[in-house]
Amino acid sequence: MEITYSVAVSYGRDLGYIEYSAAEKKANVVLANEEGKKRIEDYLAESHEIGIPHETLMDFTKETVDPLADEKSFKLALTRLWNNTQVHVDWSRPVAYVKEHPRY
Repeated sequence: MEITYSVAVSYGRDLGYIEYSAAEKKANVVLANEEGKKRIEDYLAESHEIGIPHETLMDFTKETVDPLADEKSFKLALTRLWNNTQVHVDWSRPVAYVKEHPRY
């Protein structure tokens, strides 16, 4: 699987990451916590209606997003991951660090 984007995640005391392949339209979730991993996989397998901001903070349009359709949709869906799964996206944590230190 050719990875085009990866991001760190955490659930409970476990750190992990999600790898996305735009060519295959697939995500690989690496997380030791099985409950958290299943929550992510279930969330990414479904389309979601997301409010997309426009000109102002009060100007939103609801759009249906398929998280695995492309990288832009994948990233957008991840912005709502916490609200739907209680899995935290660690946007600023390097994935290389998580691979070396999979727990807090």
